[in-house]
Amino acid sequence: MVAGAALSGDLTETQWLAELEEIGEEEGYFSPLGDNHAAVFVDRSQSVLFVAFETVTGVRAVSERGLPLGFDVCENRDWSHLTILATRDTWFRDRFVYGYFDRLVDEGFFEDFDHVVFYGAGMCAYAAAAFSVVAPGASVILISPQATLDYAMTEWDTRFPKARRHDFRSRYGYAPFMLEAAADALILYDPDEVEDAMHATLFEAPNVTRLRYRRGRSGAIDGDMRAMGLIGRLAETAVAGGLSRARTCLLYTSDAADD
Repeated sequence: MVAGAALSGDLTETQWLAELEEIGEEEGYFSPLGDNHAAVFVDRSQSVLFVAFETVTGVRAVSERGLPLGFDVCENRDWSHLTILATRDTWFRDRFVYGYFDRLVDEGFFEDFDHVVFYGAGMCAYAAAAFSVVAPGASVILISPQATLDYAMTEWDTRFPKARRHDFRSRYGYAPFMLEAAADALILYDPDEVEDAMHATLFEAPNVTRLRYRRGRSGAIDGDMRAMGLIGRLAETAVAGGLSRARTCLLYTSDAADD
């Protein structure tokens, strides 16, 4: 059973994915999505579905249990969770990922849940925003998202030169537009990270709340959120009444402030 499960840090990536596949098959399903992505779903209640985008390297580096974030956030809340994993820095721009979400929409998968919450950080925040369109009415929690890396729009962001080869103009492309169907979205970003702040300004809509957050000891906002258990609290806030109230559960963190 998933409860209390952990995956050893000594496993190779292939072994780790194989162990995760076993957990997924026992508790829901595990589905490879081409060569660079996979989906793992754990079926609990139909009250809440927590959808997270992560990289395999990131999960193994930050999780004490060696498991995707959904296991920590959802295990004690009896929530279902779906994790989309990337084995490389793909920004999830892959036809197999598009096809997977197309199938979920066709099957009415997201309609089975009372609440859907999307989460991601950095590259994975871009994907969480972009694919949230498949679940109209979802809440979306984004940590330092990129809006796009299409050169014509963001030539000022020189941090990810290899990512420029991905197509950010086709389906699920421009993340801010994909948030139009969301009930609400929260963006946390560090104003001292100039490119992150510039991307955040592109997410301009009535259903978007932006909060400035100066990162703490972990050196990353996502790391701070995990260490303090705030991701689960933010998800609970979304389910209870909306992310515009998220500042309430962030007040005790050092420098969170309204944008």
